[in-house]
Amino acid sequence: MASRAMHAVQYSSCREGSSDLKYVELPIPTPKKDEVLIKVEAASICPFEWKIQQGLLRPVIPRHLPYIPGTDVAGEIVEVGSGVKNFKAGDKVVAMLNFFNGGGLAEFIVAKASLTVARPAEVSAAEVAGLPASGLTAHQALTDSAGIKLDGSGKQANILITGASTGSGHFALQLAKLGNTYITATCAPQHVELVKSLGADEVLDCTTPEGAALKSPSGKKYDVVIHCAEPIPWATFEPNLASNGKIFDINPTPGALKTYALKKLTFSKKQLTPVMLNAKAENLEFLVKLVKEGKLKTVIDSKYSLIKAEDAWAKNMDDKAVGKIILEP
Repeated sequence: MASRAMHAVQYSSCREGSSDLKYVELPIPTPKKDEVLIKVEAASICPFEWKIQQGLLRPVIPRHLPYIPGTDVAGEIVEVGSGVKNFKAGDKVVAMLNFFNGGGLAEFIVAKASLTVARPAEVSAAEVAGLPASGLTAHQALTDSAGIKLDGSGKQANILITGASTGSGHFALQLAKLGNTYITATCAPQHVELVKSLGADEVLDCTTPEGAALKSPSGKKYDVVIHCAEPIPWATFEPNLASNGKIFDINPTPGALKTYALKKLTFSKKQLTPVMLNAKAENLEFLVKLVKEGKLKTVIDSKYSLIKAEDAWAKNMDDKAVGKIILEP
């Protein structure tokens, strides 16, 4: 395979936007001992990736330029490394790559076998390609951070999910619905019916004064907030929190990190905690199982061919995608 060429999308500089994405021809990579080579059938992108391209984490990410973005892929294994025993050529899988190396927007990618899981035959590549980064972040925020039990057990919690139509938001909403929860969700007015259909008990139009103030229509105070929207001041959240209310911010800004530190230092019962993804294969397997069972679905905003990645990237930068943007070779 190494002698053959493939198509991929890469950018060569930061802060240039979608116009810097180029459709290029590169050698097909070779899997190392603990890796698998996957022929990509679908990939997805998330808002964080265009922020990386804008230089948010330079020089840490990307480590080197040119850089092939994309961490979430689904496809078929065509080759396995010498140390891989649990996969073989022909297996349908979904995998998460790391942000340091990227590589997802290509016809072939190498992925760590430890972050690759089987995809049931009845589940399409597009359905699961959006799961890894957004789905795992939502799952981690709800379970590891907020302690919500997704089997419905545990004390009932009043939950606010901001940005409930976003990539992570729409997964967080569906997962939270599996727990013993009452869910208030925020979104733009054109997405209210979708958010209701995904399980929200009450929905706030974020463009109204009530929505901007995050006030529950039924007067509830929030035990847990899964914050998936753009930055919102602590002063807006605070009066709506229960006495021990906790905010879990999946897109923490420097201001949010300062609030986190301040609330820790002052021993406040109301807290804000940043959520930094720690991807685990067993959690991805759990999400894929939910998709198979019809308990979780990926809302697909739009699909693009790989050669049209510039258009997909521009839409991603617009930050108005509903659910996930999918690219297919």
